[in-house]
Amino acid sequence: MVHPLGQYNCPFCELIASDDPKLTEVKPIGVYHLEPLNPVTPGHRIFIHYDHFARPEEYNEVTGLLFGTAATWGGHMGEDYNLIVNAGKNASQTVPHVHVHYVPRREGDELHLPWTGQVKDA
Repeated sequence: MVHPLGQYNCPFCELIASDDPKLTEVKPIGVYHLEPLNPVTPGHRIFIHYDHFARPEEYNEVTGLLFGTAATWGGHMGEDYNLIVNAGKNASQTVPHVHVHYVPRREGDELHLPWTGQVKDA
């Protein structure tokens, strides 16, 4: 399920095609990572693959590769982290190119995920 770059109006595909220096390639597996425009904690990264696909279930092998690469990154960083993928507009996916967020977590980082039961200090 390989889609040539430029076939989609996709900011991630355009970034990969441009060879933007913000991207770091994990060779030879076609995975790239970069800091998102609005990182939610210091060290937040987005992991994307060369192949364009909009939903994780469309290409399970690559979705797994993205998670594995992000988890390996987390292991090398030696910190607690969340790995997050959004699938569809109603799930907060803003770019229809599957990507995994690596979000480092630290005591007092003030990032409150609703399913954790954490409460923001008033």
